[in-house]
Amino acid sequence: MNPMRISQPTRSRALTLILTGAGTLLFWWLDLPLPFLFGPMAACLIAALSNVPIKGFGQVSIAARTILGVAVGASITPDLFHQLPQMALSVALVPVFIALIGLIGVPFFRRVWGFDAPTAYYAAMPGGLQDMVIFGAEAGGDPRALSLIHATRVLIIVTLAPAFLTLAYGAGLTNPIGAPVTELPLGEMALMAAAALIGWKGGERIGLFGASILGPMIVTAVLSLSGLIHSRPPAEAILAAQFFIGCGIGVHFLGVTWGELTRVVLAGIAYVLVLAVLAAGFTAFVTGMGLGDPVEAFLAFAPGGQAEMTVLAIVTGADLGFVITHHLTRIVLVIVGAPLVAGLMARRRKG
Repeated sequence: MNPMRISQPTRSRALTLILTGAGTLLFWWLDLPLPFLFGPMAACLIAALSNVPIKGFGQVSIAARTILGVAVGASITPDLFHQLPQMALSVALVPVFIALIGLIGVPFFRRVWGFDAPTAYYAAMPGGLQDMVIFGAEAGGDPRALSLIHATRVLIIVTLAPAFLTLAYGAGLTNPIGAPVTELPLGEMALMAAAALIGWKGGERIGLFGASILGPMIVTAVLSLSGLIHSRPPAEAILAAQFFIGCGIGVHFLGVTWGELTRVVLAGIAYVLVLAVLAAGFTAFVTGMGLGDPVEAFLAFAPGGQAEMTVLAIVTGADLGFVITHHLTRIVLVIVGAPLVAGLMARRRKG
């Protein structure tokens, strides 16, 4: 065997890197919003739908998510705890939001699109993509359909949310995402890197869901509350996180067949419209009751991925603590509650 021979996965990843780099440069040159997020996402999506043999970046992509965990953790300060009583009423709406999503979403997938019960249930739940696919597969659902539906949900929300924020609320997407690496103390950056690694791997070891984000967030929050960290990760790191997140969204559509496009992906797109109506209603209520500003309320109830909503909160200058508190509440309730409710539903069907 020739030791210089490059393996197929390596060639596929090299091709992916070239395409995503080109997409980023094109979006940058055209002065389009969020080029480091949308450029790679568009490039990978087009390549995936064209059956180009691209491949995700595995552990590198997961490591990139730790950067956002650190960014969220750095925003957890004593001031945030002082704001928690003010958030209590809007956070209390999150369980109602999830319940309505389930009551509408499960029949939507079951009766309108003809999915089996486990697939319909886990397709409707607004949890993390990986968690819903794993839980759904264990319950007897279709993991491929679940992966495509949730990837479509994230793709559509991430694509349309910036335009909606700009047109409806006049929000800019130009808020500084962080100081350049040259302006941050080396000691703080070393602590951030340690928090990212320890939180990620430590979280995985104890079985923490969403360990790549929640683990670093928890460790960094402790450092922030201790006064050891005073800023977010450098701008270059957050741009790198955007790059790999965008790529990851597009890669999920690799190998999609025409049948999947016309049924599974179309069902996901239609469901996003349902979610948009619900999210808009809750946003209007929260804003009307004076429980939050419009941009922050919208981002708090937009059922996208936690990492993607973190990016949008950063670039719009929204209160990161407010947005993430609501998303953490949603994710925890779905992760803990979804399997319990699914089990009860399965027993009722058998009974």
